[in-house]
Amino acid sequence: MEINKTDIEAIEARLVEGIKAGDVGFLDKLLHDDLLCITPNGKTITKAMDLASHKSREMIVDKLTHNIENISIIGDTAVATVIYDAAGVMLGEPISGKFKYIRVWKLVDDGLKVIAASCCQID
Repeated sequence: MEINKTDIEAIEARLVEGIKAGDVGFLDKLLHDDLLCITPNGKTITKAMDLASHKSREMIVDKLTHNIENISIIGDTAVATVIYDAAGVMLGEPISGKFKYIRVWKLVDDGLKVIAASCCQID
């Protein structure tokens, strides 16, 4: 199976819906076990930490809209930059504003998975 920009646009939209719903089971399927993500405050979190924040309600999304800026396909890997307009709580801290994410998707045996991500607040 090859991946294309349409695949990434679709899975990014499903990811947003999963985050908004706090659907831990769905997020578990999309995040690679070795995921590393840098949060806006510079902390490094793992898949287990991310899922735990949703389970414990330390991650609460009141508002989340997204606009994909760019998608690059490199073999079985895609790099997406996405702007989010968000409000809620992340790791127990209130958040509000626009955030820019870079997310790396990799095609593995059981589908596309996020293997790395980083975000920063841009307003």
